[in-house]
Amino acid sequence: MKIEFRDSFVKKLNKQVDYIAADKPKAARKFKTDILDRCKQLTNQPFKYKKSIYFDRDEIRDMTFKGYTIVYKVDINANLISVFALVKLEDGIKN
Repeated sequence: MKIEFRDSFVKKLNKQVDYIAADKPKAARKFKTDILDRCKQLTNQPFKYKKSIYFDRDEIRDMTFKGYTIVYKVDINANLISVFALVKLEDGIKN
């Protein structure tokens, strides 16, 4: 399976990395590398994580990582995983 990072995810990730980097640049780089690596591991087992609590659809999943939820969609027909949201666990999804 291929993996794509949607703009909504990339923007939220970069915003969080910038926030962390204000105090700890090295930690910010590690956070970004670690979260992207974890997402890339989804290609081996896309349904490893639970069905999303934010959406009532089986193909949308939530992966928890260091106090964040990464929300992604598995499209079997297109052989594609779309990572589209990064949510702080206490925040929930906001429009």
